[in-house]
Amino acid sequence: MEQEFIYKKRIVDGVLSEQLEAAGMILIQGPKWCGKTTTAKQQAASVLYMNDPRTKDSNLNLASTSIDLLLDGETPRLIDEWQLAPQLWDAARFTVDQRGLDGQFIFTGSAVPAKRDKNSHTGTGRAAWITMRTMSLWESGDSSGKVSLGGVFSDAFTECQADSNDIRKIAFLLCRGGWPKAIGKSERVALRQAYNYVDAIASQEINDVDNVIRDEQSTRKLLRSYARHQATQASVATMMADMSANDATAMSDTTFLSYLKALKKIFVIEDMEAWNPNLRSKSAIRTSDTHYFVDPSIATAALRIGPEDLIRDMKAFGTLFETMAVRDLRVYAEALDGQIYHFRDSNGLECDAVLHRNDGSYGLIEIKIGGEANIEEGASNLKSLASKIDTDRMPSPSFMMVLTAVGGYAYRRKDGVLVVPISCLKQ
Repeated sequence: MEQEFIYKKRIVDGVLSEQLEAAGMILIQGPKWCGKTTTAKQQAASVLYMNDPRTKDSNLNLASTSIDLLLDGETPRLIDEWQLAPQLWDAARFTVDQRGLDGQFIFTGSAVPAKRDKNSHTGTGRAAWITMRTMSLWESGDSSGKVSLGGVFSDAFTECQADSNDIRKIAFLLCRGGWPKAIGKSERVALRQAYNYVDAIASQEINDVDNVIRDEQSTRKLLRSYARHQATQASVATMMADMSANDATAMSDTTFLSYLKALKKIFVIEDMEAWNPNLRSKSAIRTSDTHYFVDPSIATAALRIGPEDLIRDMKAFGTLFETMAVRDLRVYAEALDGQIYHFRDSNGLECDAVLHRNDGSYGLIEIKIGGEANIEEGASNLKSLASKIDTDRMPSPSFMMVLTAVGGYAYRRKDGVLVVPISCLKQ
């Protein structure tokens, strides 16, 4: 018996709704299988599936001969997998100009177009961009949402008991990832989703992005190396050495970088930029990006490890938990008009995540598995960084938080630092 589809609300729903009132065309981009098309369909009045095998050839022909026919339909009109015919972007921009109306088109795509006319218009003033990721724990129903990040910015924090203090469950959620089709499945089936995703990347997706055939085994080795260097600023040379440690065939710098570029184009990799605050001290700020997959399950699937493996290796658990926490923070930040950065200076002072909002307010966040020693270390780092910020040139942090994998309560320490289990957090 066929099951009825029930749409799980996403945080990006509200972002999309606002952008439809603010711009003529919206581009939702992000990894395959994260739910972009399904989410866009909730607010679209008509849909064009560019990749529908029944109409793909005719769609591509029309894109070259009678492109207006593809854009004709009730608005907002969803153009799915638009990167197959990048000229649709300029055609829609021109149509928006002619109509003078907002909320006309929603574009969705899981890859940056391989080829785009160098004279193509960016859409500035007419278009808005939304990055959609896999589901956060709040969206998948695995966080109670008792602590709101938006509320914390306005000092609306209430101490509460966490619903779950089970490290095994967190390990499973990390390996399952936030893939919509994995939610609610049996553990074995849910974990299979991430393996299927990695298999698809290595065997096909990395080739389709720019029509360059890449070696499947080399892709898998690169993914494993990237997984081992999650939450670090490891150099290209370090990762290449890691790849070739047990392989006599070395990959050139150029080839390695081309693989990385392709993975970024299909939104598998989403590295984190460095935060550059005004500091009183003269210590240099490190500007290297921190390496992350868009979802932690890509790392565990690439390494072929599961929840029990993580529990036996708490160092790996901590590193990959950081990837999951960053994913959730990025999803929440999108709805708060913010972005997530990292901080590290030449003296070794670090902050795992800085949520910096467009209004200039920001929060400092350290990510830890839990336990008194870990929490104390995280709080110490946060206070040390806060003390170095030049508050004559920028505001003080709105909050400091240690975000943990496990913990019985969300609470405020005597020094003002918040301690929040991830299973309590929402946007």
